[in-house]
Amino acid sequence: MHDVGSHTFPLAPWGITEPHCDPLRNQLAETLFALGNGYIGQRATFEEGYSGPAGTSRDGTFLNGFYDIEPIQYPENAYGLARRNQFMLNVPNAKRVQLWIDNEAFDVFQGTLETHQRSLDFREGVLHREVVWTSGSGKKVRIQIRRLVSFEHKHLFAMEFQVTALNFSGPIRLVSSVDGEVRHLAAGDDPRVGSHVSAPPLMLQEVVQDQDFSALVHKTRNSGFGLVSAIDHQLQASDFSSSLQGQRQSSEHDYQIDIQEHETVTLHKYGAYFTSRDFPEAELLPRARELLTHARLGGFERLVQSQKAYLQAYWSEADVEISGDDALQQGIRFNQFHLLQSVGKDGKTNIAAKGVTGEGYEGHYFWDTEIYIFPVMLFTRPEIARKLLEYRLQGLNHARERARQMSHKKGALYPWRTIAGEECSAYFPAGTAQYHINADIAYSIKLYTEITGDESYLLEGGAEVLMETARIWMGIGAFIEPRGGAFCINEVTGPDEYSALVNNNFYTNAMAKMHLQFASQVARKLQKLHPEVFQQVASQMDLGLSEIDGWQQAAERMYLPTDEKLGVHPQDDSFLSRAVWDFENTPSDHYPLLLHYHPLVIYRYQVCKQADVVLALMLLSDQFSLEEKKRDYDYYEPLTTHDSSLSSCIFSIMASEVGYRQKAYDYFMDTARMDLDNQHNNTQHGVHTAAMAGTWMGVVYGFAGMRSHQGVLHFNPQLPQSWIHYQFKVHVRGQLLQVRVENGQAEYLLLKGTGLVLQHGNQNVHLQEGASQSLPLEGEGA
Repeated sequence: MHDVGSHTFPLAPWGITEPHCDPLRNQLAETLFALGNGYIGQRATFEEGYSGPAGTSRDGTFLNGFYDIEPIQYPENAYGLARRNQFMLNVPNAKRVQLWIDNEAFDVFQGTLETHQRSLDFREGVLHREVVWTSGSGKKVRIQIRRLVSFEHKHLFAMEFQVTALNFSGPIRLVSSVDGEVRHLAAGDDPRVGSHVSAPPLMLQEVVQDQDFSALVHKTRNSGFGLVSAIDHQLQASDFSSSLQGQRQSSEHDYQIDIQEHETVTLHKYGAYFTSRDFPEAELLPRARELLTHARLGGFERLVQSQKAYLQAYWSEADVEISGDDALQQGIRFNQFHLLQSVGKDGKTNIAAKGVTGEGYEGHYFWDTEIYIFPVMLFTRPEIARKLLEYRLQGLNHARERARQMSHKKGALYPWRTIAGEECSAYFPAGTAQYHINADIAYSIKLYTEITGDESYLLEGGAEVLMETARIWMGIGAFIEPRGGAFCINEVTGPDEYSALVNNNFYTNAMAKMHLQFASQVARKLQKLHPEVFQQVASQMDLGLSEIDGWQQAAERMYLPTDEKLGVHPQDDSFLSRAVWDFENTPSDHYPLLLHYHPLVIYRYQVCKQADVVLALMLLSDQFSLEEKKRDYDYYEPLTTHDSSLSSCIFSIMASEVGYRQKAYDYFMDTARMDLDNQHNNTQHGVHTAAMAGTWMGVVYGFAGMRSHQGVLHFNPQLPQSWIHYQFKVHVRGQLLQVRVENGQAEYLLLKGTGLVLQHGNQNVHLQEGASQSLPLEGEGA
């Protein structure tokens, strides 16, 4: 168990609650209580605005995949560098509602704040805020606010703002607005934080006002996208009048109300965002009107019930239940809830490193999706996993263009960081050089095909993604005679960004081998079973059988050495010949290293930002012995700083496998509550979506030991010492399997399906629908 006092908020299994207003933790709370639906994201800033200490609030509303462009300025230029940055926009704030009592504005930093509480229940998906406040003149009100971003309607959010007069009768005002005066977060010296924006990216075209409806119409400065931000209202009060006001960048609805003592006034506000990335510009305003009218007529409570129904269906299959550690139970549900809020579900958007909770990393998509987040969606919501694959298919032509820019005559090279498919990484040693992005995408395609049994993605364009990306390995690799004719891949960067531009990065070579083998297998299978599809793809790609043979040959002769003296896999050709970083004399406040040392300094030493070789051992588990895994783990763990939020979860999983139970638990704890307890001290800029996914992986891949070998699930469960039980469900080949571990046993129950074969340790398990089988856990390990 963990010290309750060490946590940001009280422990609760299904939600988070902030019991009082705390300016010192407010910006963190704005991230943690943020709402989203995979498209709209709203930080949990106060609806009335914020007058507290500078730097303790960061307002923001974001649309996944909606961006502007800035040229990347290089003081020293070079051929092939990324030319334009795409960055996610902070769009107009449509959640603003201000309350006035007489001529005094409600402000938690003025008057007397008697109570203030925010709460979010992950089963409801509605942010609650309750305040009791007394004005300077002694007039006391209770304010109750509920807000949601609809899972049912991609473009919609809604809120209920209730005011109760506790000790007076008289005039009050509610002023609801949509405000286009928004700022963007500047990166400063921390490359993880924000964007370089030379001019306001949103240009106002029109303000539309019509009774309870109003909208701002904007156009992005450089990308040329249209945006409509619209609001509509419904007020319940005994005596009121209203008026419309237009400011330079906002539209305001001013409701003047004569309230009676103990009367409750209720304002329902509905908001919508539509952009020309989804629809023609001429349709945006009519679509916003239609959606808001539909929402207003249906009422706020119907949206609340819809939200609950969506989440009930989600949790019924995705919940990970842990008994015995309340902090972890809260942490994993918090993480899964934010993943669901952040992941794109339309085939046109992906999931950003910070989701839709902040501007960190500029809203860019990375390899995090395929290696960390995709498996969670695949096993809990496979239809979302399919949409993430469709996003990569949408970007194939951009990837082809990038390959040509990088002097590859054939193939496709996916960008390291992007929104719409164009490479946005300005620092190529840790960006473009990470060619493993191609293999990461191939890995997700392979995993999807094996786990779902659905080959339609391959037949509908996925095979082209797979094979065009495979071609790149033949473009950068070669059979090298001094290496005994092995296939070598030079001048790349692996996942560990503290080693850049190396030869034969182990992770890259191992994943490229998998990629080339799978591409060759798929090509042969299409040729045999779907000759028309194969001919179409081969014609489009100008693909010959000799090229497919070459992929297989390169895979078979891939250079994956073991150091004879140490018995470990070298991270790259030069890694083991470097001096070990002086960890003992590195001040604790000099981590993360990337903020305190020039890259060249870091590159000279044996030091890892994150799991690299160890990650390859997990992803390609069946290709390595337990002894190899343990030797590699023992070697690389002391060299790894975990300066990347992607690292701890992988070390937790592999510690479980090699028998280091306490280490597995400690690393898991670092991952599970990384954002809830702000362990990397930057959650105020947005959540860490990959680490959140790593928590689910830590339970399922780590403690339950689940691996997939050619579509067959293998388990080797263990029960952490402090836990009473844990339970989760996974989708596999259209079936739903429940795994429960307690009392020294693992129970496998097929909830839905026609029959499933899995492995528990070395034992085959055959299940029919509704049937379960319980088996003893293996030994306790080291």
